[in-house]
Order: sequence, then C-alpha cells, then structure tokens
Amino acid sequence: MRKSLQLQAEMTQEFGTCVFDVTLDCEDGAPVGGEAEHAALVTEMALATTATRPNARIAVRVHPVDHPSFDADMAHIAGRAGQVLTHIMVPKVETVADVDRAQAALITAGAAGLPLHVLIESPAAVHRAFDIAAHPRVQSISFGLMDFVSAHGGAIPADGMGIQGQFTHPLVLRAKLEIASACHAHGKVPSHCVVTEFKNPDAIRQAAQKAACELGYTRMWSIHPDQIRPILEAMSPSESQIDQASEIIEAAHAADWAPISHAGQLHDRASYRFFWQLLERAHQTGRPLPSHIHSFFAESGQSAVRGS
Repeated sequence: MRKSLQLQAEMTQEFGTCVFDVTLDCEDGAPVGGEAEHAALVTEMALATTATRPNARIAVRVHPVDHPSFDADMAHIAGRAGQVLTHIMVPKVETVADVDRAQAALITAGAAGLPLHVLIESPAAVHRAFDIAAHPRVQSISFGLMDFVSAHGGAIPADGMGIQGQFTHPLVLRAKLEIASACHAHGKVPSHCVVTEFKNPDAIRQAAQKAACELGYTRMWSIHPDQIRPILEAMSPSESQIDQASEIIEAAHAADWAPISHAGQLHDRASYRFFWQLLERAHQTGRPLPSHIHSFFAESGQSAVRGS
C-alpha cells in the first residue's frame, strides 16, 4: 500500500495530475482476526496521505455486506476518513439490496455523499448488472474475474482466468460485455478486471487495449505497480487521436458548433461529443494537449477525475 501511494505521488508530479487511484484493501488484505486493526491502519494511511497531498485519490475496499466486519469497516473507515476518500469499494455485490445496505451504512457513518464502487463476481450478479448500475449511489462497477470463474464449479477451465482465456471464453466475455453495457446505459464507469501475468508488460498492454477498444471499459485494475504504466498507456488516447480531436473541436468551436467538414468527413454535435470525451480522457490521464484545448478545460471548470 505504501509503495502504491509513493508511486501515485511520483506520477502525479510527472504528469501534472493524479492519473490513477489507490484502493487500500480490507477484504483480502486483512488477516483473519485482525480486521479491526487493518481498518484502523488503512484509515490512518488515507488521512496521513491526504493531509500532505490533498489531490491524492485514495479509496478503500471493505468486506462484503454479509461479512461480520462489514459494519465495523464502514463505521470506522467512512466515519473517520469519508471526507478524504474518493469512494468506498464493496466486493461481492449480488443484488440492489446489497447496495442499499452499503448506502445505509454510509449514511449512518456520516458519509452520505461518498460514492460506491461495486464488484460483481458471480453469474447471478451479472444477470442483475443493469439494476445495480441504475442505483444512484453506484459510480462504477468492476468485474471480479477470479471469483466469477470459480463460481462456475469447474465449468470454466482455469485458463479462463488467464491473459488469453479471459478474452475468448464465451461465458467470461459475455459477463464483461454485460457489465460494460449496463454501466454505459446508466452513465456509470465500467472497470476491467485484473491481469495476473504482471511480469509481461506487453501482455498487460494488449489486455488493456482490448478492454478499452473492444469491450468498452474506461478503467482497469492493476495488482502490481509495474502494470500501471502499460495500462495507462493503453487506455489513454494516442497522439494522432488527440491531434484529430483537437482539430475537430477547434473548428467546431469556431463555427459555433454548427456542422463542419474535416478531412472530407461531416461532423456535427453527435461526433463533437465523442471527440470532446476523447480530449477529456487525454486531460485526465496527463497526456499533452495543445494550448488552445487547455483553455477549453479552464473555461468549463473541468477537473482531472478518473473515469468520467
């Protein structure tokens, strides 16, 4: 956790904005019997970090809603650090009722405005993805690959969790598409699952590109600091995409957002929205932008918030 926070600080300095979130883990990170002590540790870590780095983006993954430590996690973590956290992540969400319970716990802890990110990790939860995404407190849905495969009792082979199988096995691919579709239907952020092969940066980069370009994911989890740069590179717009979007938005602005012709193609407000969103992603991931495009962000008051 400390290494991740240090890397976040270094890359914030490098890119001029905070380009990734750090999620401090209580679900798998806490030793059995030491849940309360671990919750206190991550709370103090979040408070200490944001005291010196107010722009740090820190979240906490608590225990599932049916775990004996869930209420204590929420009371302590959200109660003490809710004002500095970007969100609370709730794993193994199965139903809208689980989200309601998490929301109630936030309200009880005095953190009523804190967003929830949820992990969907079973076939039944995937079936309810659209209902879960519709919940107003849910900001993002992540796919829990390992638990999803395990929930099939061996019907999905082990390579369904690997770098190749997770993009080719029909049941896994279907789940990823359902979650991405549900998120986009309700204006929420789909977050792609982890890749365990962290010693292969090219494989990680290819997985992130597939997640972004083929499946519609706009965020992706890492499980090792070495994965962060390949993921960021793959999910950020390229220089040529930024140049094209900048030219179109600048021309559209000059035309008072009337239709324009660019490189032999017609563009109007529907495509302007797409290219503006591309420039937002570039801005949020620290990519260099032309000075005139920077002025648009200053005028609109945009801020570098992941996953818009």
